[in-house]
Amino acid sequence: MEKILEKISTYNIFNHLFPGVVFCVICDKYLSIPLIQESIVNGVFLYYFVGLIISCFGSIVIEPLMKKLGLLDFSNYSDFIQAAKKDGKIETLSEINNMYRTIISMILVLAITILYTSCLSAWPQIAILGKYGLIVMLFILFILSYRKQTQYITKRVLENKDQ
Repeated sequence: MEKILEKISTYNIFNHLFPGVVFCVICDKYLSIPLIQESIVNGVFLYYFVGLIISCFGSIVIEPLMKKLGLLDFSNYSDFIQAAKKDGKIETLSEINNMYRTIISMILVLAITILYTSCLSAWPQIAILGKYGLIVMLFILFILSYRKQTQYITKRVLENKDQ
């Protein structure tokens, strides 16, 4: 277990594990959704996966929404890559930036969870829709995340190809 934890980067800790733990603790303590694991190993994997979902939601939903609302203005990806080679602090700032996006995403996912649990108590018959809906939404979320990540890799390869 220690060797696994040693291999987790700070990016993964702050953008996957941390929001996953916070989300699960809030759900457990305040929403009576039992997500806290007794086993540390099971807990680390569950919290990381929950955080990964939250992070993907931020990347696929929050980021484009904020761009459309005019709250974000991204620099050109080629410029980002070139600048990051010259200034190592840019990678750290980008990591922090992604953490903020993930926290925003976690808050929105918590709000959706609260809304769903409230609706569930009023209309228990929607429970089955929620389970199947969650599977479909996760499937779509990870397809879109995979596509976005592949696009980043392709851009990065093309950017470094001529060097």
